[in-house]
Amino acid sequence: MSENILTLRNIETYYGPILAIKGISLDVHDGLIVTILGANGAGKTTILKTISGAMDPQKGKIVFLGKEIQKRNPDWVARRGIAHVPEGREVFPLLSIHENLLMGAYGRKDKSRIHEDLAVVYEYFPILKARNKQKSGLLSGGQQQMLVLGRAMMARPRLMLLDEPSLGLSPLFVQDIFSIIRRLNTTEKMTMLLVEQNANMALRNSAYGYVLENGRIVMEDTCLNLMESNDIKEFYMGIKEEGIRGKRRWKKRKTWR
Repeated sequence: MSENILTLRNIETYYGPILAIKGISLDVHDGLIVTILGANGAGKTTILKTISGAMDPQKGKIVFLGKEIQKRNPDWVARRGIAHVPEGREVFPLLSIHENLLMGAYGRKDKSRIHEDLAVVYEYFPILKARNKQKSGLLSGGQQQMLVLGRAMMARPRLMLLDEPSLGLSPLFVQDIFSIIRRLNTTEKMTMLLVEQNANMALRNSAYGYVLENGRIVMEDTCLNLMESNDIKEFYMGIKEEGIRGKRRWKKRKTWR
């Protein structure tokens, strides 16, 4: 079993008076892609924001590489090895592609290796190299998604948080983005925590998964097992099995040992 590099235990986070995530506990093991599935408003983005420091939990603890990181500011968290790729492809639109990528390395001390890593990013995303002087706001949605992934790579993180990387993209770009995510995981040994509404793509490209509903984790298992679950097939993959009827009833939550 690989090392557990991120642990959440009994995390509760509020949006104003609203309890958005309710006693969340999960683990991310080194070298794996772990996914969180759930409908809109289930609390998936809140989990990522709580890990990266954009939101503070009211209860619970977050342990990354053996140290508690909850209630730290995002800059502090990022410098310790967590890169957050937010929903919505947040680029700096008036900066060039090249300048956006360099922003990802702002917290690094090994300045001599930045240009080496820039070459790696351009190898993954040749279109960015070809247009590196262009303002990033002029890129298509798919190209901006490539840019934010490349910018996160420039931070040399131990863990990458990916929030809806396929959102708003054409099917062709979705295939491209997930191909790159797989390659980053297998070739660069990048550990990832993935939030994604495209359950089929998420489960096929991840090792372990959690199902979130109304701020609570209601199911967890290996992705191979989740893909065989009738609940997952019907409610997240649009596949109806004969005999499935009525209200959803989740099976008892399974724990990875």
